[in-house]
Amino acid sequence: MLSILALPADLQLIRQLGQNNELGPWRFELLASFAHPLDDEDAVLHVLDLDATARGLDDDGDAYRRLVAPFVARPEAFLAGALAPLRIPSAPLLLARFGLRGVWSAERVARRFSGRRARALFAGCAAHGVLPFDKMMTGAFGLIFCVTGHVETWPVAEGGSDAIAKALASYLASKGGVIHTTRRVASMSDLPSADVYLFDTDPSQLVAIAGEQLPSRYRDRVARYRYGPGVCKVDWALDGPIPWRDPACLDASTVHVGGTFEEIAAGEATVWRGEHAERPFLILCQQSQLDPTRAPDGKQTGYAYCHVPAGSDVDQTAAIEAQVERFAPGFRERILARHTMTASRFAAHNPNYVGGAITGGVADLAQLFFRPVARLDPYRTPNPKLFLCSSSTPPGGGVHGMCGYWAARSAARRLGC
Repeated sequence: MLSILALPADLQLIRQLGQNNELGPWRFELLASFAHPLDDEDAVLHVLDLDATARGLDDDGDAYRRLVAPFVARPEAFLAGALAPLRIPSAPLLLARFGLRGVWSAERVARRFSGRRARALFAGCAAHGVLPFDKMMTGAFGLIFCVTGHVETWPVAEGGSDAIAKALASYLASKGGVIHTTRRVASMSDLPSADVYLFDTDPSQLVAIAGEQLPSRYRDRVARYRYGPGVCKVDWALDGPIPWRDPACLDASTVHVGGTFEEIAAGEATVWRGEHAERPFLILCQQSQLDPTRAPDGKQTGYAYCHVPAGSDVDQTAAIEAQVERFAPGFRERILARHTMTASRFAAHNPNYVGGAITGGVADLAQLFFRPVARLDPYRTPNPKLFLCSSSTPPGGGVHGMCGYWAARSAARRLGC
């Protein structure tokens, strides 16, 4: 469900899996990472080439270059530091520069832009943080998503995103790993004996399973962890491509739908107050436009989701489709079938999505680095055998695998590896 956010090392592994025929062709021939349609004017396109993107931002092109160029110039060093727990970075000056910008709210960072095109582009990226735009650190989300699209065009896995999970499972099996998918673990007694255990769960499930093996003080702190808003998602079978008013939107697998910065900010603030936005911000994906294996000839698939209050059982299908129709007149006539998942249904489907939250927990200033609780090593628990490796640890939600990477390093140190 989440947009791809990958380190170069991740992409190297994926390409290796593809060469070993463990993953279908990894599609890089996308023309844009994302599109952002606006009323009565051309859509904003975020493409791999920084200058080409900047040229589409009218008078804000130079301001946009100044904002992202230092990080695009050194992407490996930047992402290695930005997607890590608090530690001494390998490029301290670069990360300090990122911190001086990212620590501010998205509202403040967007003030450097005078026109609505650059402000809208930044808003769509910042909204991935699932936070009101007046909160500190929301500028970091906008900046990091802007930068990654200039490092690699956001890719699409042929055949569906589960191809990534299958490829990783195949790789683990080739190293002797065994995966059990039919066992429900309710307590530590359901697990075989091991030197360490890594939990890819939300913190509350870790506590429920480990029970008295974790001290009460830690359990109490985990109980105060905040998960934030949920999502409502609609999947569509379509009788052809989405009829965007600006056909350039078909060049991107991801489309940020919500209009101007001010509209998106208002919608996210509404959700944070525990209400449903009449015009919600959407993250819409149309991968079949670029991957023909996902739909029969002449047909297309797509999905979109919006943020909603935690645990909501409100069906936002009408509001979601109205937003798409706004920028793609005739969209409703293309719908052959739909499937909707409310936040409450997401929570029932996957216990890790507490209240329908898909990001592992609120990523504000208090919980971005210190999640799920404040510890020097956030992956370790007070029990030296128990570790948490889910998106409820730094650097948080996203398709990047770095929570597991850092947790594995922590566990390896515990084992003396």
